Amino acid sequence: MMHDSAPLGGITLWGQFRRHVWVYAAGFVVLALFQLAMNRIDWLSKAAVDAIFSKDPRSGWEPATGIFALAIFAFGARLASRRFIFNAGRDIEYQLRATMLAHLHRLGAAFYRTMSAGEIMSRATNDLTQVRLLFGFGILNLVNVIFAFASALQVMLVISAKLALASLVNLPILVVVTRRLSQQMFARNRDNQDAIGKLSAIVQANLSGVRVVRSFALEEHEAERFEVGNKYYLDASLALARVRGSLGPAMGAASALGVLVFFWYGSALLLKGVDNGGISKGDFFAFWLALGRMTWPMVALGFSLSMVQRGRAGFSRLLDVFTATPEIVDGTERAPSRVVGALRVRDLSFKYGSRLVVDNVSFDVEPGQSLAIVGKTGAGKSTLAMLLARLLPTPKGAVSIDGRDVCSLPLSFVRSVIGYAQQDAFLFSTTVARNIGLALNDAESPEAFTQICDAATGAQVLDEIATLPEQFETVVGERGVQLSGGQKQRVALARSLLWGPKILILDDPMSAVDTKTEAQILRAIAREAKKRTVVLITHRIAAAARCDAIVVMDNGAIVERGKHQDLVRGGGLYASLAEEQQMARELEELDDVAAISAPAPALLDEGPR
Repeated sequence: MMHDSAPLGGITLWGQFRRHVWVYAAGFVVLALFQLAMNRIDWLSKAAVDAIFSKDPRSGWEPATGIFALAIFAFGARLASRRFIFNAGRDIEYQLRATMLAHLHRLGAAFYRTMSAGEIMSRATNDLTQVRLLFGFGILNLVNVIFAFASALQVMLVISAKLALASLVNLPILVVVTRRLSQQMFARNRDNQDAIGKLSAIVQANLSGVRVVRSFALEEHEAERFEVGNKYYLDASLALARVRGSLGPAMGAASALGVLVFFWYGSALLLKGVDNGGISKGDFFAFWLALGRMTWPMVALGFSLSMVQRGRAGFSRLLDVFTATPEIVDGTERAPSRVVGALRVRDLSFKYGSRLVVDNVSFDVEPGQSLAIVGKTGAGKSTLAMLLARLLPTPKGAVSIDGRDVCSLPLSFVRSVIGYAQQDAFLFSTTVARNIGLALNDAESPEAFTQICDAATGAQVLDEIATLPEQFETVVGERGVQLSGGQKQRVALARSLLWGPKILILDDPMSAVDTKTEAQILRAIAREAKKRTVVLITHRIAAAARCDAIVVMDNGAIVERGKHQDLVRGGGLYASLAEEQQMARELEELDDVAAISAPAPALLDEGPR
């Protein structure tokens, strides 16, 4: 298996073929047997025709019987060759798709900033299909052309070398036409598939952001943007169609020249007769069969080359993914057999480009303790959370679990020990139960349902799930579009609580809930903190106050640390945030009291009393 730290640049077309070389070899052998059978059919056809025009016409039944038997054999060989070669193409497609998904899981945020989801989907579907066709239908037809050429040429040369050379006068023309048009076709195929990717990106963005488009009345603007992408795709498709459309007629015209020469020169040899250096009726018929077997593959060569060039263009686009280097790589040490959950951070710094986002951060969280990381928006809290979970390239030696550097440990181990619940909750387009029970092996079992209900209760979302049309079996839609922001956030929180890693990082899990729900969720988190280490990223002082320790961040650096009461008395940034939030709560309470005590407004159409 390829190491996680390496890009997949070693993947080549030849490498994929070589991995299935024995399957292809079997297919080629059967294909050769098919063409050998067709060669023998040509010779038996000559014998049958000559027998018909001989003194004993009934002797033609013997070669005719042989033709029938060979035709049945050729039919079986043709089917077998397709089974071997087409299956190899599908196996390559399957393996490339699995490799691509695994590599996409390893790639970091830098890659996804440069390639949209629509572009990736275009490569995973359309381009991979073109590669499959290359390794299946394309290879079969190209090899068949070679075997058919050799098989037919043997018949033609034996019957009449002069007639064979005359009939192949078109071969140089075919070579020139094929070379020039295939080069153009590769470029046009690449442009066409790039256009498909851009159009897919536009469609995918509109589907994901359909609510935003509607709420801002941007339908017309997005329709215009789609029209631009669609026009670009249309132009690329037409350019490809012009090249591909000219290839078949050009090959056909060149092949027709050979047929014309055969009938002109061959008929002259036929009229001369065998005794005068000509050919027999059987020779003429067998030569015509052989030339037909050669002519059709040569005409179909244009289509086969088109398929090969489309496959090459698709594979070159797949290499944009396979050659991307992961930012985050596996460590070389083995995963420990036992994890306590002590988290240690020392001198952790991180930059986005030239901008310092996390500046020399250090803290410790002991097993079973909770730490709140507080700060204003843009203080670097979420970036710090992702660095702890190795979702960004964590500097070596900066973060350790139980005294072991996370960069030296396997990624799968680190991410199973450190659970990260992001602020922007992502839900899959499946049921509520499956979203909550994502980490369970069997989310459909009765035991799993009990765990899912307990997690939903802890996240204070159980009552709202009960009001959904199909409760836990309700499909939440793309990215959870059927749920409100607060519901999505709490379903994601339930998923994290059910996961139960040794270290749980919660990135502002209560930003979309009210004060009452926040208090209930905090009690659930406090219960979780007794079983595991909890790091709570939050801007709410009420949430931070419940944690064992608090660090305050500003401009990427820790500016204060301590317990709630000590920080409030300290008069620093934390105290300022606490005072602002206390005043905001008091104003909300005054507004609520005023709304309750205010008299109902008079009806506008009530008129004078």
